[in-house]
Amino acid sequence: QVQLVESGGGLVQPGGSLRLSCAASGSIFGIIYMGWYRQAPGKQRDLVALINTSGRTNYADSVKGRFTISRDNSKNTVYLQMNSLRSEDTAVYYCKVGRGTGVGLVDYWGEGTLVTVSS
Repeated sequence: QVQLVESGGGLVQPGGSLRLSCAASGSIFGIIYMGWYRQAPGKQRDLVALINTSGRTNYADSVKGRFTISRDNSKNTVYLQMNSLRSEDTAVYYCKVGRGTGVGLVDYWGEGTLVTVSS
């Protein structure tokens, strides 16, 4: 099992910045990718950004140029720097980790951290 602890959410004004963190612990051997998804009220959970062990990244079009995902492998932690925040970025942000196992790829989710963008 992999345990994920997220932090960094909160209330921010439009145009502001926040940095989310997600620390993985437990059976961390074999982690292939780490990333963030978000779910706004009444909407499905969507990809925000992913980063693999090689540092290759993938972003949703809506956050390109504003959000940056990074990873500290020594700390098993993934970060999401969010700049130029908009009201439509308001959502619960979930950390996701993909780990390779003997039975294939297994995904783990954090409990989520709320980001509210409002004046």
